[in-house]
Amino acid sequence: MHKEFLMGNEAIGKACIAAGVNVVAGYPGTPSTEVLETIAKENDGSVYVEWSVNEKAALEVAAGASYSGARTLVTMKHVGLNVASDPLMSLEYVGVEGGMVVLVADDPGPISSQTEQDTRTFAEYSKVPCFDPSDAKEAYEMIFEAFELSEKYKTPVFMRPTTRVCHSYQSIDVRDYAEYEDHRPEGFVKDSKRWVIFPKLSYANHAKIEVRNEEISNEFSSNERNVITAGDVRKGIVAQGISYANVKDILDNSEGDKPALLKISTPFPFPEKLACEFLKGVDEILVVEELDPYIERHLLLVCGKYGINVKITGKLTGSVARSGENMPDLVQKYINEFMGWESAPCALPETPELPVRPPVLCAGCPHRASFYAVKKAMKGKETIFAGDIGCYTLGNAMPLDMVDTCLCMGAGLGIAQGVGRVKPDTKCFAFVGDSTFFASAITGVVNAVYNQADMTLVVLDNSTTAMTGHQPHPGTGHTMMGEFTDKIDIENILRGIGVETVVKQDPFKLDEAVETVKKVADEPGVKAIIFEAPCAVLFKPETPYEVDLDKCVDCKMCIREIGCPGVVLKDGHVAVDPALCNGCGLCSQICPCSAIGKAVKG
Repeated sequence: MHKEFLMGNEAIGKACIAAGVNVVAGYPGTPSTEVLETIAKENDGSVYVEWSVNEKAALEVAAGASYSGARTLVTMKHVGLNVASDPLMSLEYVGVEGGMVVLVADDPGPISSQTEQDTRTFAEYSKVPCFDPSDAKEAYEMIFEAFELSEKYKTPVFMRPTTRVCHSYQSIDVRDYAEYEDHRPEGFVKDSKRWVIFPKLSYANHAKIEVRNEEISNEFSSNERNVITAGDVRKGIVAQGISYANVKDILDNSEGDKPALLKISTPFPFPEKLACEFLKGVDEILVVEELDPYIERHLLLVCGKYGINVKITGKLTGSVARSGENMPDLVQKYINEFMGWESAPCALPETPELPVRPPVLCAGCPHRASFYAVKKAMKGKETIFAGDIGCYTLGNAMPLDMVDTCLCMGAGLGIAQGVGRVKPDTKCFAFVGDSTFFASAITGVVNAVYNQADMTLVVLDNSTTAMTGHQPHPGTGHTMMGEFTDKIDIENILRGIGVETVVKQDPFKLDEAVETVKKVADEPGVKAIIFEAPCAVLFKPETPYEVDLDKCVDCKMCIREIGCPGVVLKDGHVAVDPALCNGCGLCSQICPCSAIGKAVKG
């Protein structure tokens, strides 16, 4: 063993390598992304790693490898679990051979997500065992236990780190190379009675799963991850994950009588026997957890089942917030109120008021030019702009104001079709990025063509998966393993589906782009525009632009129209920030006075 200072996701990735993982598949999504990237970077080439086109595909690839005896890891964020849920629900009934860990990173807050889903609740719903680490160190150690449990009971297993576990750093004892496990799969063994899911098999396996989960519950009750710390009074606190770390830190630094503390690190199957032991030693309990009142409900169930008279407070009683993160200051407040402690006076100075910095598209982002071209072309017409998940969701911000709806990945296509059915005279646009197109939009295009919708698909092709860190996708021509592959052409896919009008356009040729939008949008049926321009982060900036103050009339149209962070006010006049400008030239095409041009090199 040796020590390394690691991010939580790095620790998980390194643990998977040390545990002998053979196949890793996933789809990028904050806060999970670095797990797969760590494995791709750190392994010696013996581990197969792929960014799959979506989470459903990733889980199915891993299922096939697990059927063949391989240890597999699937990575995603919590909303990605929705996409993977179809195969996962059936896989739990079928089972696996090699250990399978399904890493689902939850995002309390949410910090970078559409929802605050709680994977512990999904674990109970799907009957899949779940591990819930409280810090990076525990996440590292849990991976080995998760693979072992998966193989012992022939079931996929959830690993549920949250954002603060995924992205925090800690000094961790990690295994040396000589301590790595060498897992060699035997290959797929044909057995249709095991691998082909039929109602009779599902019924029989469901009964076995219920018995098995009772056994795992008992096993989790004696698991060293679930810890009871004795207290000085007949009050207790129950916590999990990063909430436990916050509670423990507060109690360790508090004076006077302290409550008993129960840590739940394996929430499903719930460690019922351990909970009974804890409940019998207290009269009142506070539950601090993220996000659902999952533990709180189970404790209430245990009290009712075993006739234990304990007052339980938490989210259900309003003692703990029902949404958002359990930040340390909030946890301190909950504990103070529960214990009757006086709030400690704040010794920290007041923080200065921070400037408001809303998220915006990068300077030189091609999506800004694409949105602006469509906006200008459709000026004065009744339109709807259905957005999607990605950097381009930021097109909703003023002054662009070009995202009317955003639901989930690929949904913009269906929403545009639905609006069009209700308001046939509305010009319906659906925007989708190139990575999202492959992940979840193709089905929507097929539906539109099949049902003869009238809509315009706008593919914002910036040659990468930009929002989550520039991962490759089927249109980039290379894989996560570093192999070169044929680029899958979006235009060919659209034409193959039956979209007859497909036009490629450079969004930075503004006048040309506006005319393209006008022409294509007026055609009947399903049509598509592919705006092609690389992400501004991917290429070396061109010569920056500058403002000729002799020509500028301070109309500020360049600022009011596109909101580029590279165009600023300096000493009351419009200026271009050379540190941000990458020379895209969009502002110069908007300026009515021709006052913006490329900077002259001195």
